[in-house]
Amino acid sequence: MAWTVTYDLDEFRAAAGAFLGARPARHTTLLTVVSSLVAGGSGRYGEQPPVYGWWAGEGSVEGAFLCTPPYPPLLSPLPGEAARALARTLAGDGEQKITGVNAGRETAETFATAWTELTGARSDVEQSHRLYRLATLTPPDPAPPGRPRTATAADRDLLLTWFEGFARETDALRGDVAALVDDKLSHDGITLWELDGRPVACAGISRTVAGMARVSLVYTPPELRGRGYAGAATAAVSRAARAAGVREILLFTDLGNPTSNALYQRLGYRPLEDHLVLSFTSAERTVPEQGHPS
Repeated sequence: MAWTVTYDLDEFRAAAGAFLGARPARHTTLLTVVSSLVAGGSGRYGEQPPVYGWWAGEGSVEGAFLCTPPYPPLLSPLPGEAARALARTLAGDGEQKITGVNAGRETAETFATAWTELTGARSDVEQSHRLYRLATLTPPDPAPPGRPRTATAADRDLLLTWFEGFARETDALRGDVAALVDDKLSHDGITLWELDGRPVACAGISRTVAGMARVSLVYTPPELRGRGYAGAATAAVSRAARAAGVREILLFTDLGNPTSNALYQRLGYRPLEDHLVLSFTSAERTVPEQGHPS
């Protein structure tokens, strides 16, 4: 078994695409980032070229990763041997500045242990997330007043303001907000909840990949919170995805936010697994942006 590393997205998709698509829920972030790179090009997340890799032996792929600098590597669930071997591979690559890792809890911790032993860096928890999967959708009852609609280019300025607010509040969105908004609008990926013709909340969704789509960027301006608009927007975007034939509808929550975790469970989302974003720091390293916005 060994890691193959490449800068060629097409080569990565040819080698690891079937592996990722076979378990779309477990590989949701890798799949959605790859989808965004296909749509937006290799500069979608930053100026440095992305790097990709897969773990295989005798033709069978059993793990994968990708890294879009300055974000930390995204890892699929990996056998312990593969996680440790990847740490050795990346530690020996002078071109890659690894500042953290983003993966399921067990894989993230195994990789981080190997990385700190190899480099002397310190590992710290930057973010703790829980991945949920929609079971039976249960819309809010009673529903708040208003109705959903798909955002259009005419909503761009409002969405820029809202997503900049989301970035300030959550510290989970530090990339190019304008590029993110434009990408979401390009595939009708934002649903607004409107009251008397005025948008009061929104919920985004990824492109559908391998029968899977992920809800994200749920936001209500501070002055309009506590009225059920976010739950209504999330239910609306989830209902639309299910009506469009999406088999697995997912979302991540911040484990430190009990309000959002309770809301999504009331809507019918059920816990699937926990993820960690860990940061690595040493005298030679600094911590960049962390979570992926896709």
